[in-house]
Amino acid sequence: MKLPIIGVRQIKLPVSDLAISARWYADLFDLELANEFFEDDAVRGVVLANHEAGFVIGLREREYCASSPVLDGFDVCAFMLRTAEEMSTVVDRCAELGIEHGDVHDRGDFGIAMDIADPDGTVLRFVAGPHTGPPGAFAGIEFGSGPPILYDQPRLRF
Repeated sequence: MKLPIIGVRQIKLPVSDLAISARWYADLFDLELANEFFEDDAVRGVVLANHEAGFVIGLREREYCASSPVLDGFDVCAFMLRTAEEMSTVVDRCAELGIEHGDVHDRGDFGIAMDIADPDGTVLRFVAGPHTGPPGAFAGIEFGSGPPILYDQPRLRF
C-alpha cells in the first residue's frame, strides 16, 4: 500500500545566520514570514511560506539543530518547473537579486537543471523535465571522468 502523499510540504535547513538566510530565501522565492521560534532569548528559527504553491521553507540556526549539520555543496532538494522555458524566470530572478547561480545543464532524457547555493553553500536545484522514468522503469546513472553512463540493472541490493 502506498502512502497517500500529495506533495512535499516543507524543507528545513540549518543556517549560520538566520536573518541573512531568511531574507535570501524570502527574496528568491517571494515567501512571507509565517512563523518564528523564540528560545533562549532570541529567534532561533523561522518558517517562510508560499501559500499559493502550498510549501514552506523552515530555517533553523545551525547551533540549535540536533547535530549542527553542514550541507555546504550538497543539493538538499530540487524544485520542479513545469517547462524548460521557465528556467529563464529563475535565471532572471537571480540576476534581479544579484544571486549567483550555476550553468543550466542539459540532462538529456531528464530535462535541464541549474543549481543555486544559499548563503551557507547549501545547494538548491531547479529542474524542468522528468524526474525519473515511468512507473516501474529503472535507470542507473554512473558518474565518472566522462559523460554520465546509463545502466539498466540495479546494483544496490536492499
